[in-house]
Amino acid sequence: MSELARKICLMGDFGVGKSSLVARFVRNTFSEKYLTTVGVKVDSKEVTVDRRNVKLVVWDLAGKAELDSLNKSYIRGAHGLMLVVDGTREASLRAALYLWMQSQKQLAQVPVVMLINKLDLIDKWEVSSADIVRLSESVPTFRTSALSGEGVEAAFAALAKRLVESV
Repeated sequence: MSELARKICLMGDFGVGKSSLVARFVRNTFSEKYLTTVGVKVDSKEVTVDRRNVKLVVWDLAGKAELDSLNKSYIRGAHGLMLVVDGTREASLRAALYLWMQSQKQLAQVPVVMLINKLDLIDKWEVSSADIVRLSESVPTFRTSALSGEGVEAAFAALAKRLVESV
């Protein structure tokens, strides 16, 4: 089995849970402490897709509602994107969609998945089921909880599968 390395970038507004999702995926941990990501944090994890080893190099970008020149340089060369939304903040969905639109200028054909995070707080969600159904028509969409881990592996596995298929 040969190893394939793929750079994926997590993008989304501040406080949506990008770093917590990465910690859950890479180390299976969760911290209640909120630490703002400054710039970018890079982590990696090896997964197996269709009997092929894939090293996912995960770039956790600082939360922003739009791409600035620094984030444009961080996403350069990315093979895939994860757009992260806080289900309890509808504005974070608009921010993620805007980031996706902006990133298309640089990354036109890369696989994308969307994570609607904070499933553990679903009773406080502002993002509606109808919105999620509409989103799923154009991008694979996952309901996730970095706290419980629900949906996290599935979301990363789906993107990894799409990355292997696009080689």
